[in-house]
Amino acid sequence: MSDASINEQSLALHAKLKGKISVESKFEINDKEGLSKVYTPGVAAVCTEIANNPNRVYDLTIKGNTVAVVTDGSAVLGLGNIGPEASLPVMEGKCMLFKKYAGIDAFPLCLNSQDTDTIVQTIEVLKPVLGGVNLEDIAAPRCFEIEERLQDLGIPVFHDDQHGTAIVLLGALINAAKLAGKEMKDLKVVINGAGAAGTAIANLLLCVGQDPDVCEPVHDVVVCDSKGIIERDRADIVENETKKRIVKVTNRTGISGTLQDAMKDADVFIGVSVAGVVTQEMVKSMAKKPIIFAMANPVPEIMPEDAKKAGAFVIGTGRSDFPNQVNNVLAFPGIFRGALDARSPRITNRMKIAASYALANYVQNPTPDHVIPSPLDEQVAIEVAKAVAASVIAPEQTS
Repeated sequence: MSDASINEQSLALHAKLKGKISVESKFEINDKEGLSKVYTPGVAAVCTEIANNPNRVYDLTIKGNTVAVVTDGSAVLGLGNIGPEASLPVMEGKCMLFKKYAGIDAFPLCLNSQDTDTIVQTIEVLKPVLGGVNLEDIAAPRCFEIEERLQDLGIPVFHDDQHGTAIVLLGALINAAKLAGKEMKDLKVVINGAGAAGTAIANLLLCVGQDPDVCEPVHDVVVCDSKGIIERDRADIVENETKKRIVKVTNRTGISGTLQDAMKDADVFIGVSVAGVVTQEMVKSMAKKPIIFAMANPVPEIMPEDAKKAGAFVIGTGRSDFPNQVNNVLAFPGIFRGALDARSPRITNRMKIAASYALANYVQNPTPDHVIPSPLDEQVAIEVAKAVAASVIAPEQTS
């Protein structure tokens, strides 16, 4: 089916549905007794119970199974800064996936502000009704600051564009490295794209902020942007806080130059950038059995058939029409299900890594064309949720 046909059918479907999600009651009111139980006078007893024991709100209301999908509409898909109203169809779709794969009641909150303070304050005042917050399609570097400032909110806050991609990518890479006969600790990885996803992938692969007993960091990561390799002597990164953070933990050998230079003898290429920036010659310059995850959408950094002709061993993209689709739906439903079930106040790196290994282990017999589960497999979220919940450290264990 062509993109034009899909677009036409999507518009028709949305016009017919007038929104893809709705609110449904769990109890049908048929008589006065039922009305008295769900509203006055019976509900007063429920309110009093929560007032006396605030944690009971998780047992007696929607809070324990509710996630807000929050955006400011500033970085929506590949469409850019299209604003809150235009972002709503995407957020509704995200809420559908939460419900389908994890049974979570998610609701879109498309905010009419792109001010960091306003967004943070809005989420803070909405906390009483929310079990978690999924930040979505917020432009960098604002997305980093918003997520960081909300980590002590008391409920899990997770920027999916960063961590969802990183978690799924790591799961795929674990299996790809095994198939190639390479150890994670020996891998030289090149990431093209220094935005939200690229930064999160680098941090997760290097286990930045993570206990070493649950993580096997890769040997070295080199991150490139549109100007080439991010390295310490580049004058243009002095005023860029995000890239200053990147350079502190990456490029151990201090190389400089272009993406082409970075890819020489690399084991892994990870693209979260733009179409067509990788050539067959660049793939040929990599180490034996090169691993390529070209995830630019809709057109990857190199097309799979071209990468394969150049000798790529494992190839993944962000598209559903090629093998090894790195799709965030493999991560965020299970991540939040596990966090909500464990009542974790935040989503830690330990939980992210547990999710990645759950994804890798779910593929019992990996092959070069199958290193990550299918995004349509509904059992995946259940397994990820179990692993995430089991990885949560109880407060008494950290005291």
